[in-house]
Amino acid sequence: MFRKIIIGLFLLLAATALAQEGTTSPYSFYGIGSLKFRGTAENRSMAGLGVFTDSIHINFQNPAGYAGLRLVNFSVGASHSTSTQKTDLGSQKTSTSTLDYLGMGIPMGKFGMGFGLIPYTSVGYDFYSELSDGITQYTGTGGLNKAFLSLGYQVTPELSVGVDANYNFGKIENTAVTQKNYLQYGTRVINRSDLSGFSFNVGAIYKRMISENLELTGALTFSPGTNFTSVNYRKTGSVSILPSGIYTVDEREIDVPNTEFTFPSQLTLGSAISKPKNWGIGLEYVKQQTSNFTNRSFTIENVTYKNASKFRMGGYYIPNYNSFGNYFKRMVYRAGARFEQTGMEFSGQDINEFGISFGVGLPVGRLFSNMNLGFELGRRGTTDFGLIQENFFNTYLSFSLNDRWFEKRLYD
Repeated sequence: MFRKIIIGLFLLLAATALAQEGTTSPYSFYGIGSLKFRGTAENRSMAGLGVFTDSIHINFQNPAGYAGLRLVNFSVGASHSTSTQKTDLGSQKTSTSTLDYLGMGIPMGKFGMGFGLIPYTSVGYDFYSELSDGITQYTGTGGLNKAFLSLGYQVTPELSVGVDANYNFGKIENTAVTQKNYLQYGTRVINRSDLSGFSFNVGAIYKRMISENLELTGALTFSPGTNFTSVNYRKTGSVSILPSGIYTVDEREIDVPNTEFTFPSQLTLGSAISKPKNWGIGLEYVKQQTSNFTNRSFTIENVTYKNASKFRMGGYYIPNYNSFGNYFKRMVYRAGARFEQTGMEFSGQDINEFGISFGVGLPVGRLFSNMNLGFELGRRGTTDFGLIQENFFNTYLSFSLNDRWFEKRLYD
């Protein structure tokens, strides 16, 4: 019965994941949108730290983690984000709710397999630029989705390795509507790109007991740079802008070439020290070669890319994982902090991001299934030089459900 419920949920949520707007950030206008975090709510509660792995949770960030699974695991997560976007001239509040991931992990002896779907980038903005002779409104929707198949292998009791094969697909639509004060009709330009491409990710995890109670963990993942295909369309025309909406007066398609754009390589290094099933603290560094990033079909002035980097620190604490008499002692308490140099530069000004997070894991049902609730408070960008600063508060909710499959029963 549990198996049928999981399969039904997987198919339903897969359809939902492809039809959502995952951000309201004006910075999603650039490139292929805002990069979504590839990881679970458990990871995000520790500032995105992915160095910790165990036998009952999926690790989307490092495919080597699948080798350590001992139960079939189904994971699904969603989030709600509220943001205050500020400039020197004013501010506005926005919010959005999204499905963040769904995946399944299956243990197979020394091997472990996983598959699932993750929204990878997201575009969702609506803002305007006001000049002395008129106004231009910019809107955008879409993003990339990632369908993945992962395989991990336990090489030795201390070392595991793994690989992800990913198919990335989606579409992005950017629209600009300009109305001049001295003209009867406005002008609308629509740029749309249908994106697709394959990518790969390899990983390794090394664990070693350095004393009777302490375990040292090292983790590495690497994603090579990949060329994605962008099939581009452009429409331009005249529109009538009325209080009831925008109406097309004349519209025509403009031929634009299809392009390939480079999605940058990424290297992640992490280390942690822990007392297994009790506490752990870890550090992680991420380097992404965004300096060779290219746009899809049009060039934006005053915006350049340089290499991005991320620093994460986080950990967890479990008072007593097998305390059946005290529920709160079996809960997992997590926290972390992160700092990111996003790689985007506007007229020489870096766009950086900072966040602090915390959360709890709540045991539910049998076989170590759990519900996870997390929160993050952070800031992106700056109000200097006429730019936009975003102050955001994110709430995460996930379920990590475990079951035993493929077992021979002695009695029916």
